[in-house]
Amino acid sequence: MTAAATGDGRVEAGGATRYAGTRIGRVEDPRLLTGRGTYVDDIRLPGMLHAVFVRSPVARGRILGIDASAALALPGVRHVFTAADLNPDVREQWHTSVGPKSPETPRPPLADTDVRFVGDPVALVLADDRYLAEDAAELVEVDYEQLPAVVDYTRAAQAQELVHEAHGSNVVGQLAGRPAATLADVFAGAAHVVTDTIHQQAHTAVPMEGRGMVVDYSASTGELTIHAATQAPHEIRLFCSRLLGLPEHRIRVLMRDTGGGFGQKVMVQRDEMALMLVARRAGAPVKWVEDRRENLLAAGMSRHEHADVSMAFDPDGLILAASIDFVSDCGAYPTPWPVGTSAAVGMLFPGPYRVPAASFTATTVYTNTAGRVAYRGPWQFETLAREVLLDNAAREMGMDPAELRRRNLLRTDELPFANPNGMTYDRITPLETFEQALEMLDYDAFRAEQARAREAGRYLGVGMSTYVEPSTPGYGSYATEAATIRIEPSGKVNVYIAGGSTGNSIETTVVQLTADVLGVAIEDVATIQGDTAVTGFGAGTAGSRSGSMTAGAVRDTATILRERMIAIAAHKLEAAPEDIELVRSRASVRGVPGASVTVAELAATAYFDPYSLPPGVPAGLEASARYTAETRSVWVNAAHVCTCEVDPVTGGVTLLRYIVSEDCGPMINPSVVEGQIAGGTVQGIGGALLEHLAYDEDGNPTATTFVDYLLPTATDVPVIEYGHIETMSGGPGGYKGVGEGGAIGAPPAVVNAVADALAPFGARITRLPLTPESLAALVPPEALR
Repeated sequence: MTAAATGDGRVEAGGATRYAGTRIGRVEDPRLLTGRGTYVDDIRLPGMLHAVFVRSPVARGRILGIDASAALALPGVRHVFTAADLNPDVREQWHTSVGPKSPETPRPPLADTDVRFVGDPVALVLADDRYLAEDAAELVEVDYEQLPAVVDYTRAAQAQELVHEAHGSNVVGQLAGRPAATLADVFAGAAHVVTDTIHQQAHTAVPMEGRGMVVDYSASTGELTIHAATQAPHEIRLFCSRLLGLPEHRIRVLMRDTGGGFGQKVMVQRDEMALMLVARRAGAPVKWVEDRRENLLAAGMSRHEHADVSMAFDPDGLILAASIDFVSDCGAYPTPWPVGTSAAVGMLFPGPYRVPAASFTATTVYTNTAGRVAYRGPWQFETLAREVLLDNAAREMGMDPAELRRRNLLRTDELPFANPNGMTYDRITPLETFEQALEMLDYDAFRAEQARAREAGRYLGVGMSTYVEPSTPGYGSYATEAATIRIEPSGKVNVYIAGGSTGNSIETTVVQLTADVLGVAIEDVATIQGDTAVTGFGAGTAGSRSGSMTAGAVRDTATILRERMIAIAAHKLEAAPEDIELVRSRASVRGVPGASVTVAELAATAYFDPYSLPPGVPAGLEASARYTAETRSVWVNAAHVCTCEVDPVTGGVTLLRYIVSEDCGPMINPSVVEGQIAGGTVQGIGGALLEHLAYDEDGNPTATTFVDYLLPTATDVPVIEYGHIETMSGGPGGYKGVGEGGAIGAPPAVVNAVADALAPFGARITRLPLTPESLAALVPPEALR
């Protein structure tokens, strides 16, 4: 069978058109690139009020009193709400993915008696415009009794001060695997044992668009409409229904364009709760749009953690055992319960390697800082710690880090493979992706170049990392996804899915998949997403689930319609159904030139002439179906390779090349896949080199603008080079998730590259971020003379 690319990017093979697997231009780009996107701040409603939060300036304290009289006296200020006004209206507050029995931290929408971090919402001001609301918030007087704050999470468990006194401890929770003592003999008898303590700094998602919400309650109908910047519109509706005690069918959530989420916009936080609660009290629509300072102050932090890690090796460098004792800072109000995610760090720590034995502990602690929230690859510390430890081990053993990995990476003939913590890997290619990435670099040539550069006084380095991660969780609310597909009387196609698209191009991939199954031209397909009034329940964009789950939902739904279309066409053309072909919005009889009918004609028959339909075929061309995940998780793996040059005097780092070899299964759209990889990789580079959500010893945040919170720019990142290996998953189309991997693999690749560059100076890097100051301090002054 021959295949040829056409002008619009599709592939024609044996007369059939296939869009999946091709670089179709993104459907959403014309709208977004011409400034015609619709974000929460673009929503304008008659009489709309604007909300601004009064936030705590102290990290820990008691609220002795609130005086809003000066704010209320300001013309145009309509309301000032406090905890006494809103908190009593709370019915239930829990997320579908964790359930009502999860041991969540109590989360008052507005701080009542105590404030627990700088940025804690204390009051909510509503005014005629944002400027008035900001001015009024400054006039609200709050009397605080400031108390000593718990800021250093490494000492939180022993601190006398408690972030939540009712909890009785600053330890949120602990989980553990096999006791470390059972591995004592393995470590004692090993030829090599390498131990480090790896620290990662707090940083966060920093989406281009902060959080935002417009609430619009109709007293006459008892219905609430919410416009939200979210990754999960149906979860917003469910949470709001529980919070307010309002029937679910009385709530409509609309998600249009969302300017990035990265995990931060999956769940409902306290600010959004307060907006939901105020909806029925305000007497008008209310808009809240988070500004950048608020986002860095209160939207949550991630990645603040460390671990003591150890590996034991035999004389040939084969791993005998691995151990990790992990501690994470969860701030004051983690969302959701963080203990399960921290345990995932321990369970995944063996990685894609042949590790026969492992142990882990995972401890999560409260501090008086912004609460921990999900961020792209929330367990990524396991990869950072393991891959940095492996490079350090290679240096200690006098072995090339690539060779150490080669000896231990899993081969495809060893799969499925159960890691020592009970995670069973399958359908992955760790060794193959690793070798592909090294080949793309020409590893041996780089090592030769590195040696020549060192002789000339230049310090180049190469770093690598590999990982395996579970995507597409097949449990609970994540395990199903619905689609409705309607072929309109004109023959045009609308696809309704829960959504939503937050930069991950679900709009485009869904259109590609639908066009393929139905056999219609891609320009005839449109998609409606993010509207709970017209789409079936879906858990939203999380866990790298969108590709596989929407593929399943589209496949199951479109197949129903395809069979119906074929039956109508066969009846009209007096042919056998098995002889009907659907290509480019036309049904034809195989081998009979000229015997064809358009999809528009089929639709006209289905809607306007139902009595001419074949027996058993219902009128209309619309179907709904719900896909249930065929596996509990879909495993994804990749290898990252980074090269850099480091100035040992200034500590400046210049990245030279960046290579990613990813196995995310067949690609629905390679451009979308590579965009996801690039976005995650750049975030990972930023986390390794620049970003730091820092606090001083009193709990005051010191990076609440982009002057202090540094982000990577185009000048900091080289062109990312991509390698692809396609291993079929067990799900529909063989597709896997790809949204999180870049952010997982990049930090250790960058750290290892920098450490390799500075290896002649004996530098050992165990703490992020790699600022110029910290790197320069690793080079002894006498070594530069």
